[in-house]
Amino acid sequence: MKKGLLIILSGPSGVGKGTVRQELFKDESLNLSYSISMTTRKPRPGEVDGVDYFFVEEDDFKERIHNDELLEYAQFVGNYYGTPKFHVDELLEQGKNVVLEIEVQGALQVMKKCQDALTIFLVPPSFEELERRIRGRRTESEDVVKERLDKASKEIATKDEYKYVVENDDVLAAKDAIAKIIRNHV
Repeated sequence: MKKGLLIILSGPSGVGKGTVRQELFKDESLNLSYSISMTTRKPRPGEVDGVDYFFVEEDDFKERIHNDELLEYAQFVGNYYGTPKFHVDELLEQGKNVVLEIEVQGALQVMKKCQDALTIFLVPPSFEELERRIRGRRTESEDVVKERLDKASKEIATKDEYKYVVENDDVLAAKDAIAKIIRNHV
C-alpha cells in the first residue's frame, strides 16, 4: 500500500482554515484523514478521548516532548496542545492523506521534522478583509482583536516558507485549488 501524504494547512487566525478544511473533507476521493491533537486540558462535555482529542496529564505530555514524540506543540492558556507522531504515522501507513490544520508556529515546527510534507498557506484576499472577518465574530475585546491582527501580520510574513499559497476569497474556490494541489502530489 502506498504511504499517505502529510498535508499542512496553515494561515492566520480568521482566514477560514476550518471552513476550507470542512469542504475538503466532503471530497472522499482525496482520501483525507484529520489528525487528532493531544492536550492537557480537561475534556468538555460531550468530548471523547481519542475522537476529539487525546487527553493526557501534563507530566505525560512533558515526557512526550522530552522523548520527541510530538510533531509540534504549543502552550495556550495554561494547557499544552500538540500533534502526536504515533497517530499521524499510523494514518500515513494506512495510506491516508493526513491533514494538519495548525497555526503557523506549529506548522513551522512540523516543516523542520517532515521536509516532504505538502505545505499550504491560506491567505485572505486582503488584510482589510481579514480584519473585517475577525471583527465580524464580535466575540472578542478590542485588545484581543488588535493582538490577533498583529499576530496575523507576522504570520502572513511567513507565507514564503510554504510550498503553496492559496487565497481564500471564496471558500469553494480555495477548496478546489487545494484539492488540485493534493491530487498533483498523490
